[in-house]
Formats: sequence, C-alpha cells, structure tokens
Amino acid sequence: MIRATYVLQRLSGTPFPVRSQPMAPLFTDKRTALLITVAALGYFVDIYDLVLFNVVKRESLEFILGVGHPAIKDTGVALFNWQMAGMLVGGILWGVWGDKKGRITVLFGSILLYSLANIANAFTFDIPSYAAVRFIAGIGLAGELGAGITLITETMPAGKRGYGTMVVVTFGALGAVFADEVVRQGQVLGGIYTYFTGATLMDWQVAYLVGGLLGLVLLVMRVGAFESGLFHRVKESTARKGDLRLLVNNTDRLLRYLSCILIGVPVWYVIGVLVSLSQDVFVPQLGIDTSALAADELKRINGTAIRYAYIGLSIGDLLSGLLSQVLRSRKRVLYGYLTANLVLTLVFLFGRRWARPPDTGSSSSRWRASSSAPTSAARWPPPYRTWCAAWCCL
Repeated sequence: MIRATYVLQRLSGTPFPVRSQPMAPLFTDKRTALLITVAALGYFVDIYDLVLFNVVKRESLEFILGVGHPAIKDTGVALFNWQMAGMLVGGILWGVWGDKKGRITVLFGSILLYSLANIANAFTFDIPSYAAVRFIAGIGLAGELGAGITLITETMPAGKRGYGTMVVVTFGALGAVFADEVVRQGQVLGGIYTYFTGATLMDWQVAYLVGGLLGLVLLVMRVGAFESGLFHRVKESTARKGDLRLLVNNTDRLLRYLSCILIGVPVWYVIGVLVSLSQDVFVPQLGIDTSALAADELKRINGTAIRYAYIGLSIGDLLSGLLSQVLRSRKRVLYGYLTANLVLTLVFLFGRRWARPPDTGSSSSRWRASSSAPTSAARWPPPYRTWCAAWCCL
C-alpha cells in the first residue's frame, strides 16, 4: 500500500532526509507511542469495515434476493460503488473539517458514523436500505486513516515518521484477515448473542455487528488522543484552512496532488477489482474450477481472496517501510513496487496461457494451457490465483 507520508511530503514539498542519522529510540515519549498504537488499531478496524462488504456480500445478498438470483453480481457491484461514492464524499468532507476543526474531531466523528452504520447494516434486509447504509459507512470510513496518519506525520520527527506509518499500515492491513475469520467463526460468535437474547443471527450479521462494536471500542480508546502541535500553530495563524482552492490555484501543487492520486490507482485496481470481484467475475472468466469446493466455501471465495491479498499487503507495507528508511528514498521503492504490481497483475490475468503443468500421462487428466478461449479446459487452480493476487498487493 502506498506510503501516506510520501503523499504528504510530496504535497508539502518537504524532501526526504538524505543523510542517515544515528539510530535513536523510535518513540520519543509515551504519548507518541500511544498515538501510534491507537492509530494502528484504528486502521485495523477501518480496513475490517472497508473490506467487510466484499467478504459477506454473497451470503447477505443470497439472503435478501434468494440463492442463485441472477442480479446478485450486479447488485454487489452497485452496492460497493455506493460505498466508494461515500468514501469519495467523505474524503473531501473530513479533509476540510480536519483542517478547520482539528484531526481529533474527524477521528471521533468518522469512527462513530461507520460504527453505527455497520450495526444498522446487520439488520438491513432490502437493497435500497443496504445501499444507503453502505454510502453512510463509506463517508465514515474515509476519515479514520487520513486523520490518524496526519496526526503521526505532524507529531513525529521527519526522520522517524516513516517507521510510525509503517507500524500503522502493517498491522492495520491485517484487519481484512480478521474480517474473513470472523465470518468463518460466525456461528460461534452468534451463539453468544443467541445465549443472551434468544435471537439467531447469520454469519454476515455477526460480522457487521462485530465491526460496529470494534469501532465503538476504538472510539473509547481515542479519548486519550491529543491534537498535533502543528495544527495548533496553524490554527492560531491567519493562514487559510480547509480551502480546496489551495490545491488547484498552484500548478506545481496541483500536478503533485494528481500524481499522488495516480500512484494509488494501480494498487486499488488490484484490491477493488481483481480481488474484490474474484468470485463474481474472475472465477468464471478465467475458467477456474470450483467443483471441489463445498457450499459454504463457494460463498467465501471472495473472503479467501481478500484474506491472502491483505496478508500480502501487510508484508509489503512492512518491507516498503523498511526499504524506504534504509535506501533513504521513497521514489525508488515506489517505482519498484509499481513495476512489480504491473508484472504480477499481468500474470494474474494472463498467466493461464503460460502455465505448463506436468504431464500425468492421461489425456483426460492432462492440463492444457490454451490461449484461444478463456473458458477452455485449461484451468489454473484457485490457490495459485489467490497467491498471485497476494503478491500483486505486496
């Protein structure tokens, strides 16, 4: 995942430190350590809720529309688009609000919003309500990471903030793995709810409730968070705050801003398209054989793909943070990662043509790497595709 500090420094024009300094303690005080810890937990919950819909959409939509309904795929894409539209709106709203009123208010407001939305989502049983709740959740999800990372970059010294963001994104990406595991353990967790209330919940309802409750717990933990000194200094100055025109009234700043956006496009293409549409689009289009999977496993193809992709993301975040600090350059790491992303995306999409499995001696059981038809008998097993997606995310 693209380093947030690189984006912030590109926009501000602050160069990355060139000369290596003697290694000092990473956290200069307990307040900074607490800030990073809570930010990492916040990103963990944020990612959990961000990917949760794609983990449970098959199961939840089969309940609402019916098993095998032909509109499940298109409805799933539309609902995810509503969530992303909410994030687009939220990114602007929370960004302006954060500059005017402070990063802490953004954290509290965004966490509360997406937590309540997820709790409501557990009891949403029609598509219009589902879309409205995902849109509201998207608005909330857009504020958490941006405000948390901004607090870290404004609080930590320039030479150490890379380590701070590395800790946050490395741990936070594992929230997606936890989301898939919660769905798999839905019956166990739902049993606790049934014990106290007597009501029965489905796995996807349990997952949404857990996401909402995690957010509320995080909200309590955020009580001790403090505003950055940089914001206090800017607040007392006469500088314009929260003015979107500042992004477009300077050509150099606008180009750097657009460049930072474009850096993230290939990454989100892998996560938001290749991984999130694994079951509905790429399994049939790539001719992946799922006949050996049980009924429950068929519903969780997306969750499995997301699990392994975010394991790759977490490892990649850790490596990129370390490499950036060691090489004293974020650009070189970015170029390397984006190149690897391109190559592995092509392997993911077209690797079946190049696959040459060993000959078993039987023409009926022999794998054929045909490039003429996407649904030919040649099929790359699902685990290979899943691991390739994970490497794309690295």
